[in-house]
Amino acid sequence: MDSLFDDAETTDPTTTQRFLPLAELVRPTTIDSVIGQKHLLGEGAPLFSFVQRGELPSILLWGPTGTGKTTLAHILSRAIGAHIERLSAVDSGVKELREIIRKADVLRKKGTRTVLFIDEIHRFTKSQQDALLHAVESGGITLIGATTENPSFEVNNALLSRCQVYRLELLTEEEIRRVIERAIEALRASRSVTLTVDDWPALIRVAHGDARKALNIIETITISEQHADATIHVTSDVISRAIQRPLPRYDKTGDYHYDTISAFIKSMRAGDANAALFYAAAMIQAGEDPLFIARRMIVFASEDVGLADSQALPLALSAYQSVERIGMPEGRIMLGHVIVYLANAPKSRVAYNAVNAALLAVESADSYDIPMHLRNRPPAAPSAYTGCLPEQYQNLNFFDQT
Repeated sequence: MDSLFDDAETTDPTTTQRFLPLAELVRPTTIDSVIGQKHLLGEGAPLFSFVQRGELPSILLWGPTGTGKTTLAHILSRAIGAHIERLSAVDSGVKELREIIRKADVLRKKGTRTVLFIDEIHRFTKSQQDALLHAVESGGITLIGATTENPSFEVNNALLSRCQVYRLELLTEEEIRRVIERAIEALRASRSVTLTVDDWPALIRVAHGDARKALNIIETITISEQHADATIHVTSDVISRAIQRPLPRYDKTGDYHYDTISAFIKSMRAGDANAALFYAAAMIQAGEDPLFIARRMIVFASEDVGLADSQALPLALSAYQSVERIGMPEGRIMLGHVIVYLANAPKSRVAYNAVNAALLAVESADSYDIPMHLRNRPPAAPSAYTGCLPEQYQNLNFFDQT
């Protein structure tokens, strides 16, 4: 009986492409072909400069999934002519680290640098991170660590001080579209599969800035919807089948976006924490930027809660900062915490109404003179500071508002 592996070494390389995951098939191999992260890869930006000079310090790449951390590690290693070793912090330990460091020493003596790429480096224990210190400091290896967590909290200070930290951002809607268009072209060229996207907004929305997620959805659609000699039309129904859930009825630039944020604010204003959480969840599930939600909460804390609870504003601001630093999905916890607080807090629009009334009064004033005792002169006793409004406006009271 013929062996399954008899022709393994003579297989046409183009055939093997049929079995590559789509994300691997279209993975960029040069810095110019990377989509997104222009703040790091544009001309004059840090990573671009490293490639130009052929030098690379130890770095930590911090960002959400699907933003290109693994791709950049391989591109940077190739650009400086280094050998790359890859470890996953999930299933590797000190023994594997020491073996790679030993091999790196051998290669260095032969004139070849070694880049050690550690995926999910935040999962390494302190002792595992400590095992890297000497090799990184001596230049025995160049470390590229990838993490979705804030390195300031998850990487020990000794290792952190030996690395530069670069933050990657979620891809924009335009960048996600370019990723998908590249994938469609690759499928046509390598697998003779033709796709046409009939609902770009829905497809981009469910990807939520994650290139890998976008590619996985396209690959799932290709496998499940392919028919002989037929073009696959990527509609909202097809996308729903691929992700196994209904598409959120939400468009970040349409009426439903504004209706949902309005319902969210008015629910908090009515003291209905239950409804406010529902509308916040609808926005999060639809891929809304959580910082947009947090910004609206900051405004609400001052406009609607105001002087009735002066702790609301710093709490809302801390929610924004927490979501910014920690990201999603954990950021939903901070949002939920403060949503419930704001909805249940007493409400007062006194300060909001007063500043609006003051602006209206100034806008309608022809002219006014600042009282002499308030001008930039030698200070008088506090008791002299009476009648602080201009003389013609002494009867104005911005707090006498209904």
